[in-house]
Amino acid sequence: MILFGHDMALEPGEITPTMPGEGEVFVQLHAAALNKRDYWITKGKYPGISYPLVLGSDGAGVLDGREVIINPSIGWGDDPEYFAKDFTILGLPQNGTFSDLVKVPEENIYDKPAHLSWVEAAALPVCGVTAYRAMMTRGRARIGERMLITGIGGGVATMALLFGVALEMEVWVTSSSDEKIARAISHGAKGGVNYTADDWDKELVAKAGGQFDLVIDGAGGKGFSKMAHFMSPRGRIVVYGGTSGNIDGLSPQRIFWKQLDILGTTMGSPEDFERMLDFVSVHKIKPIISHVFPLEQANEAMEIMTNGAQFGKVCLEISSV
Repeated sequence: MILFGHDMALEPGEITPTMPGEGEVFVQLHAAALNKRDYWITKGKYPGISYPLVLGSDGAGVLDGREVIINPSIGWGDDPEYFAKDFTILGLPQNGTFSDLVKVPEENIYDKPAHLSWVEAAALPVCGVTAYRAMMTRGRARIGERMLITGIGGGVATMALLFGVALEMEVWVTSSSDEKIARAISHGAKGGVNYTADDWDKELVAKAGGQFDLVIDGAGGKGFSKMAHFMSPRGRIVVYGGTSGNIDGLSPQRIFWKQLDILGTTMGSPEDFERMLDFVSVHKIKPIISHVFPLEQANEAMEIMTNGAQFGKVCLEISSV
């Protein structure tokens, strides 16, 4: 499915791919998955967009008979702590996974976890590596800690929930949807609160019976400043997104007195990706799948994600294989 211009629907079409260069391979795709990034690209919110473009960062398929999953962090570089200057994410500027075939560096190919279906494998890369790096590499998550995941429902948040449960953490969530909170509890969360309430932070502390060691946040916005109040000393807040906008009212006194760490994270290094796959395989974790559409219905899939109606990942099956 191809994006032919700004603010346009995706359309079926053909793009003749260039032959793989040195160190590149073609993967025949069986499934792909959507990310909010794909929607923002259709709205022109990223620099350097050139049309026509095949969207999609998540994918799984076959390479020479081998079942594989694709690491979408392209050109991370040698420093595991920060990506290189020419780092990109699959799906912009290079063509992505909403297709039957995708060209990627061979070093970005990994064996598909054997316990995952094609759709489950396709759902894993972006949310898996982002959640793993946020929790483990940046957030230093530990067994038995109390963790909050804000805005439960999207891919990264639901994957962080599964990782936290596997790590035997006490996981709490927030959402504007009581139904999504209930869904999170069914997947192992201890509980949650609706952040549309004025005193959601006080309600959360009362329910949890204490402070939080780790927060995984993809929102920012006006509610962010409240989190410093309920953090444990030496607590960590890890930010992977900013869907609610800029942060106001954050007290520096709360930060320095509690010696809090506020950390940013984007995607993950090759080491993060490999460790994430190992963690998923050892604990037999399966991404939560919200909706599955055939590739030809990518626009319907995009509509679900745009409206925030999903709990877990929205995926695409590739029917040509």
